[in-house]
Amino acid sequence: MGKYGIFGFSKLLISVVYTKLFFRQARLIRLPFDIRNKNYIKIGRGFTTGFGCRIEAYPKDKRKVLFIGENVQMNDYVHITAMESVVIGNNVLMASKIYISDCSHGSYLGNTNDSNPDSIPAERALFSKPVVIKDNVWLGEFVSVLPGVTIGKGTIVGANSVVSKNLPDYVIAVGTPAKPIKKYNFETQKWKKI
Repeated sequence: MGKYGIFGFSKLLISVVYTKLFFRQARLIRLPFDIRNKNYIKIGRGFTTGFGCRIEAYPKDKRKVLFIGENVQMNDYVHITAMESVVIGNNVLMASKIYISDCSHGSYLGNTNDSNPDSIPAERALFSKPVVIKDNVWLGEFVSVLPGVTIGKGTIVGANSVVSKNLPDYVIAVGTPAKPIKKYNFETQKWKKI
């Protein structure tokens, strides 16, 4: 109790009771926690959240579209949206204030279906492409993961990065857009600059 104080300990106790009542396989879901369309979301064992997290699913065809693996830990204010498919592997660690989405209001791919900038953004047709975050990925503070992206196994994405293209396995990537700067060498067991 000394670590949290009386008020903090009370909030933690309420979160523990909430977790055990509504998410039995989870380790701890700290409140407030916002889950929208829970029937279309699959959460694995050992799931842990920080405060203010929001996960939501808006499937096109009444099937599960958001899959969270085992032992996934997301810290405060993570927001995940799925419309087509967002798959988060096992043992993924997310820092705070991360945004992951497989969809956006409109398409901006440079083809004939592009959204007109004079149209109202909220009324543009929704566009989606699957997102995959493989096992043992670590996402730093304020990372954004955009539609159509795969992040490879064991990859680390540095703080404030925007992942708009696929990242391979076992790299450290940073920037906007995120680009690999190091790759793990299994022979030397060291991270090497690319």
